[in-house]
Amino acid sequence: MTRNLRELPEKTGYTRYYEHDGMLRAYANRSMVLAMAFGVMGLGSFAFAVYVRLQPPTVIRVDSEGQATIVGGTSVPGQSRGLTFVASAADAAPSEVESKAVVRRFLDHYLNYTPDTVDRQMADALNMMTGNFRTLVLSRLRDDDTINKIQDDHIVTNFTIRSINAVPGSPLTFTAFGVKEIHRLKNKQETTDQIVGRYNLRLAVDRRTEYNPSGLLVAEFWEQQMVGDKNTGLAQPDGLSHEAAGKNH
Repeated sequence: MTRNLRELPEKTGYTRYYEHDGMLRAYANRSMVLAMAFGVMGLGSFAFAVYVRLQPPTVIRVDSEGQATIVGGTSVPGQSRGLTFVASAADAAPSEVESKAVVRRFLDHYLNYTPDTVDRQMADALNMMTGNFRTLVLSRLRDDDTINKIQDDHIVTNFTIRSINAVPGSPLTFTAFGVKEIHRLKNKQETTDQIVGRYNLRLAVDRRTEYNPSGLLVAEFWEQQMVGDKNTGLAQPDGLSHEAAGKNH
């Protein structure tokens, strides 16, 4: 006679002991496998860190063209290998063309002016100077009362650059040769000075910015008069103006 299941003892509803034991062994085996895998990964990472730490430092040389070459840290001592990147434009050394352009622009601002434009021209020239050189020039302009003299005597200068040359053996130093004609009008009488001079500039390198793309500033400027001629006659021709007019025809 079959007995009702409700009348069976309560312990008969428990899971058999060997099923629990199998589950525990499976969890233990799984944990062991994971522990071994993570252990291998940890040892590999440690070994790689030691290998990288023991490598010699990498030394990179960048030439004036912006090309880089690895001269240290190579697998074979004494050998170098090329590197396929170019120095960023913000850190690249200025070229000679850029330097000459800065020299020309500075001389045009500093030596070409009229009573109406002298303030703007001088301000533009001062903005192209280094901080300490700008302070020195400003002090000289105030002591000599240069701006007021130019406006009171109605001085007009016309300056033309003949050539700009780099000074051998002196980096970022240039010599420009030019002709400057100075017209003064005092008591309705005009006098003209024509000066052939040598203008020397030394530049300093700053970081390139959108306001100063070349990264160059004028650190020093001095001029030397080579030939001078003063005209006090009735006719006061401007040779540079005539030359410029002749080129336009």
